[in-house]
Amino acid sequence: MGTTTGAGTHQGAGAFGDASALGDASSLGDASSLGDATAAALAVEDRSLAHNYSPLPVVIASGEGAWVTDVDGRRYLDGLAAYSAVNFGHGNPRLLDAARAQLDRVTLTSRAFVNDRLGPFASALAALTGTDLVLPMNTGAEAVESAIKVSRAWGYRVKGVPAGQATIVVASGNFHGRTTTIVSFSDDPSAREDFGPYTPGFRTVPYGDAEALRAAMDETVVAVLLEPIQGEGGVVIPPADYLPAVREVCDEFGALFVADEIQSGLGRTGHTLAVERVGVRPDLITLGKALGGGIVPVSAVVGSREVLGVLRPGEHGSTFGGNPLAAAVGAEVVAMLDEGTFQQRALEGEPLLRGLLDELVGKGVVAHRVAGLWAGIDIDPALGTGKEIAHDLADRGVLVKDTHGSTIRFAPPLVVTDDEVRLAIGTLGEVLAAR
Repeated sequence: MGTTTGAGTHQGAGAFGDASALGDASSLGDASSLGDATAAALAVEDRSLAHNYSPLPVVIASGEGAWVTDVDGRRYLDGLAAYSAVNFGHGNPRLLDAARAQLDRVTLTSRAFVNDRLGPFASALAALTGTDLVLPMNTGAEAVESAIKVSRAWGYRVKGVPAGQATIVVASGNFHGRTTTIVSFSDDPSAREDFGPYTPGFRTVPYGDAEALRAAMDETVVAVLLEPIQGEGGVVIPPADYLPAVREVCDEFGALFVADEIQSGLGRTGHTLAVERVGVRPDLITLGKALGGGIVPVSAVVGSREVLGVLRPGEHGSTFGGNPLAAAVGAEVVAMLDEGTFQQRALEGEPLLRGLLDELVGKGVVAHRVAGLWAGIDIDPALGTGKEIAHDLADRGVLVKDTHGSTIRFAPPLVVTDDEVRLAIGTLGEVLAAR
């Protein structure tokens, strides 16, 4: 069971919230008996939305800190944080203030012109990540697509790979987004099937196996694209020597190491970047989710001038990428991370989270993996699927997300208190004992 930690500051009484206001999880509402407002909202969604999601029957109307409230007034501890996009808590005052101030000035100019917020944001983000240049985009998938394009351009223009032959090595169990290019190298049937024909140029090797990676390398490989921790896969943490070995293999074969830190980065694991846990420096890093502070979509590729500098004007862009509103919020996110409070909170919270989950092993939990305030929890399949366990937890006022099979993920906002972590994992224990 691998592990690490992370956290932040809570809005409200005290540095990390008022634990006395928690109460018993069972008093937070029973999501299995839908209130009138919830039922009505779900009916509207069912009629009007494409069914590309299968959400829990919880209709959130407001949020504060680590908590959300639904349209019927039920409160839930948020154990997902929008896949780490809400690392800094719902309604974080600093981020809201930054957004409000920019809303009164200008929100969108496009990159056809220069705005006064993007340059300072890019400079601060590069300093935070120890890189030279920033390529701003909007969503995580856009950041990954951008990194793929940059890697190929670098391969042709710098490495000298023959035209049309660039290869990117990826890992099994990966999740980098939902675009047609990205799902072309996914091995998740639900993400891939019926969306072909698929984009060529990718080679898949087992995650965590450095020797398999070495065997897959040749002169056409321009990059190795990996998640330092596979979040969608169930918070899969590779052996401690794996990422350093990836760096060595990339150096040996003259390929770029591209780290997808869209979920694992920006405080979640107790470090600004998950690669810092093992002291590795990639050539390119993709960032997203938490970079927008849970307010606006903000993503970026950051890296060295030698690599990102291969892009020429007109070759890549985005209407909304680097817009003033996004840059203003992103700059405040960087300023908060630069203080180190959120990383430290995650680092300090890890032992508690791991210890609480250790106590459930053999009591419905088969195994778990913890990195900061991020856990993948494997439930005994005899007790139910991950989706069924998530439903039961929602009934008791705790929101989590299932992933493959009987695995659930716990990733609360980094403002979560120790007592709130105890409440969440204690509730999980109650759910498992009742099955």
